[in-house]
Amino acid sequence: MSGLDAGFTLFGEHVLWTDLTGNALSLAVVWLAMRKTLWTWPVQMAGAALLLAASLHAHVPGNALKQVLFCVLAVYGWATWSRGRAARDGLAVRQATPRERALLIGALVLGTAVVAQLFVHLDWLKIAWSPWANAYIFVGSAVATFAQSRALVDFWVVWVLVDLVGVPLALKSGLYVSGAVYGIFFVLVMAGFRNWLRESRGARVPRNKAVAV
Repeated sequence: MSGLDAGFTLFGEHVLWTDLTGNALSLAVVWLAMRKTLWTWPVQMAGAALLLAASLHAHVPGNALKQVLFCVLAVYGWATWSRGRAARDGLAVRQATPRERALLIGALVLGTAVVAQLFVHLDWLKIAWSPWANAYIFVGSAVATFAQSRALVDFWVVWVLVDLVGVPLALKSGLYVSGAVYGIFFVLVMAGFRNWLRESRGARVPRNKAVAV
């Protein structure tokens, strides 16, 4: 058994350790993001590395490329949040402006169309399921993570939209832990959206808005 195959059997299904541990770290990332702690980003990088291994084993290229992108964006997010922590008033959580929101939606729509065509014509990727679903998850995850790095409340909403497609894709690809975890993600994401929205509206002003360590 190779390292990518390592796991255990649960209810007759083979569960990968990389899938299980990577998703546990991903859940931790959501909780850390709610608290605006810098640990959000190194934990995200570790989880992405494990889920990359799981995706390669399951032959889900869209998800695999998404994890690579997560690592790159995590570096950017870490740097951006570090600057926010250094600012006098701490990291400012805010809602996207109409222009920013239009750019996020445009990037999601146009990016999905472009990446889907790449997935269709690049045979070596061997898409296990719909190239459009893989493209949507890839681009949507990038858009959400970028918005998160900018401390935009809207990133929670984008994650919900991504999860709606991520559930059937994960289950169809045999990543059963990933599919189950999406349900927990939904609850955490809604809680995070509520907290960040309140803070952006000034309904609850913490004594110290700096990013936690």
